[in-house]
Amino acid sequence: MKARKNYYISILSAMLACSILCDNASLSNGEYLIGVGSYDMTGPAADVNMMGYANLDQVTSGIHFRLRARAFIVAESQNGRRLAFVNLDAGMASQLVTIKVLERLRSRYGDLYNEDNIAISGTHTHAGPGGYLQYVLYAAASLGFVKQSFDVIVSAIEQSIVQAHGNLRPGSILINKGDVANAGINRSPSAYLFNPPEERAQYPRDVDPETTLLKFVDGKSQESIGAFNWFATHGTSMSRNNRLVSGDNKGVAARLFEDWFAAENNSTQPGKPKPTFMIRPGSIVRKKAMGIKATGGQSCRKTTSRNFKVRQNRKIKFVGAFCQSNVGDVTPNVLGAVCLDSGLPCDFNHSSCHGNAQLCVGHGPGYPDEIKSTRIIGERQFLKAFDLFNSAHEELSGSVDYRHTYLNFTNLQVELGGGTKAQTCPAAVGPGFAAGTTDGPGLSGFQQGDTEISEKWKRARDSLQVPSQQQVECQKPKAVLLSTGEMFIPYAWAPAILPIQILKIGKLVILSVPGEFTTMAGRRLREAVKSTLISSGSGEFDETTHVVIAGLSNAYSQYVATFEEYQQQRYEAASTLYGPHTLSAYIQEFKKLASLLAKGEQPPKSGHLSPPDLSSKLFSLLGPPTGDDTPGGTTFGDVKQDIVLPPRGSFKKGEKATATFWSANPRNDLLTEGTFAVVEVQRENYWVPAFDDDDLSLFFKWKADNSSSSKSSLATIEWEIPANAAPGVYRMRHFGSWIAKPETPPRYFTGASSSFVVK
Repeated sequence: MKARKNYYISILSAMLACSILCDNASLSNGEYLIGVGSYDMTGPAADVNMMGYANLDQVTSGIHFRLRARAFIVAESQNGRRLAFVNLDAGMASQLVTIKVLERLRSRYGDLYNEDNIAISGTHTHAGPGGYLQYVLYAAASLGFVKQSFDVIVSAIEQSIVQAHGNLRPGSILINKGDVANAGINRSPSAYLFNPPEERAQYPRDVDPETTLLKFVDGKSQESIGAFNWFATHGTSMSRNNRLVSGDNKGVAARLFEDWFAAENNSTQPGKPKPTFMIRPGSIVRKKAMGIKATGGQSCRKTTSRNFKVRQNRKIKFVGAFCQSNVGDVTPNVLGAVCLDSGLPCDFNHSSCHGNAQLCVGHGPGYPDEIKSTRIIGERQFLKAFDLFNSAHEELSGSVDYRHTYLNFTNLQVELGGGTKAQTCPAAVGPGFAAGTTDGPGLSGFQQGDTEISEKWKRARDSLQVPSQQQVECQKPKAVLLSTGEMFIPYAWAPAILPIQILKIGKLVILSVPGEFTTMAGRRLREAVKSTLISSGSGEFDETTHVVIAGLSNAYSQYVATFEEYQQQRYEAASTLYGPHTLSAYIQEFKKLASLLAKGEQPPKSGHLSPPDLSSKLFSLLGPPTGDDTPGGTTFGDVKQDIVLPPRGSFKKGEKATATFWSANPRNDLLTEGTFAVVEVQRENYWVPAFDDDDLSLFFKWKADNSSSSKSSLATIEWEIPANAAPGVYRMRHFGSWIAKPETPPRYFTGASSSFVVK
């Protein structure tokens, strides 16, 4: 990354950039300025706990495919008012990440991009490295703050926005909607049934199958440059036992969309194999220097990071993003939950088997293969997006606008109607939180729906913090398992001050929420905001206005269930931090913001709240890599287990080729915009990269090797030979870096397997 410029020079540069954009905009005949960007945000592929399941044993040990930050910017052509939306292959947004991203953008662009007009949203994959959130409850499983996880996310968001800003050009935005078939079911149907029958009767299903797609089209070339989708389904196709970094089903959908678009013939239909050597953004195959003269399967010792890192600031041709919505009670494990011991359905109310919630597990469509399930759910989202993309014809027009405010959710006064008032509570979780879900069962001894806590767990709770009597009363019927809003040692366990935000592009309104709304909670919020916009505006908003919820945005505060769902205290309700009136508070405050937007007014600045920056207080118990070594007679990159050929002497499509190398800790260098693994094909006298660790067919797996040395490790490359692999001679190459001891600069290496034939 280039060094930051002097602050005042940055402001002048931003002013100049804006002046240039405004000049360009005057030629755009009233169109928007649009830009897209994408950047690698793959965190440490070793040793770091994954964010999502809070399973202490689930530490990263390789890569399924790489994670990315994908951004779009939309600006008005007349006055330059703009907004940016960033979609992360991450569990959720982080308040601290948002704070630091804004600081970096301020140094580049002055006030052009700020907390009001930028939204940062997570896809909710449960297979990304953790350690990037600042509150204790969300950092405990990752052993505290993980700077490497944090830094790569912040940099990727910054770079994706920089790219989108640099790519701004006149263009149009089309919107389309449709239903995704069989990509999510309700994982808490008993809680959903607590909602009023007349309300449930308005909807055909207990989940929202609708997806909303934006298609960005270059005004000059009329070529598409991007597509962003919002659809509600959890990023839990990969289970709590998975150890490979993965974007889960939404990451798969994005990968498929971008691969399709990058194919040589854009008329290729979904499901038809892409060209074998297609070049796509982020792929190592873009690097011509990767062409290595074909000299057999010998390891290549002399190498630097330049050999396998793609150049930064490249031009992005197409960005396809699959964003999250009101996902709270929606699971991609569409075969439903069954008891592992009997195969029978779980208890309907408690999602347990004989009182044991750990035996009740949801199954995806590819069960028992979670990789297959992830692919299937991703394909279902992609195929609908592909259909909507090709049939989109409604063009957005109208102003770009936004509203944003911070609220202290621990003590909001809520008007319930009829003169009745209520109040939110300090954050707390209940025993249903500890039970986990059918996607990932939690602690033994807990069930969803529990409203009592055993004496054993009360003593454990009280050793940390005895909840106040006011808190106990406020949270009812939730029993307070952890009063996180009253816990401040070593620092705050849960957020109090949260952002809410509305982004507007013509008749599209995006509601950025810092949590996971359940299906019905999201419906209520959308309807309330839409009604307010129509009633408070002067005709700009009507029944054709599109309202979309962007979940897990800008910060994270767990779940938001309806008041009725809260009464049963399943996982989603037990994780609704601020008490039974949390949703009512959100609706009330979003209506205020919507009214201001419709009237063209701004929120009052008096008494302006801001969230804390706790970076100076964060603890970290995960040490740096200790150094690497290999057994005597070997060196880094040497092959430990070479390719094992089938009896016929060659591989067929659909078979798996595997090689294992002596390696080093992937935390030494994340190889951002690069790769740890490549499958190369021989072309004349050169080896040409064909697949890398961002392809769905190639898996990079890492593990420490305790059999030979405490500092030695192994990297295994597995290639499931896809149908689009051209017949030919192939080999595998592994890239990595090693250090002699902690805090020393990494040294780079590569190794290659023997060649093999694919027919």
